Amino acid sequence: MHAADVYDYAIVRVVPRAEREEFINVGVILSCQRAGFLEAAIELDEARLLALDAHADLDTVRRHLRAIVAICAGLPEGGPIAQLPYRARFHWLTARRSSIIQTSPVHTGLCTGAEAGTALQTIMTRMVRRPAAPRPPTV
Repeated sequence: MHAADVYDYAIVRVVPRAEREEFINVGVILSCQRAGFLEAAIELDEARLLALDAHADLDTVRRHLRAIVAICAGLPEGGPIAQLPYRARFHWLTARRSSIIQTSPVHTGLCTGAEAGTALQTIMTRMVRRPAAPRPPTV
């Protein structure tokens, strides 16, 4: 049996007006060093963002969120940061900053290396996606 691996993750947030300190969770960045895993999952709910700031620049937000995915994947579209070792990319992406795109503090969890992608989706469901509407009671 394979021992559990430690992974680190941070929630990606869009903060349309930093002075108001309001944000919506839009994604997760997850890194599992032992498995060599670094991936971001992003799901922008534009209606929720526009509810916080009707003048939010959606094109800019989309562009920055795509850059996070590209940097994690090591794609050329991620620029020079995407060419760094994956742990350096994770630390660069999760560094504190005051901008429209921010991340939560880094948290840790346990999984087996093969389950890192599953852990990413589990965190997305718990922290980013809207909960399903409750079903009406049946009679």
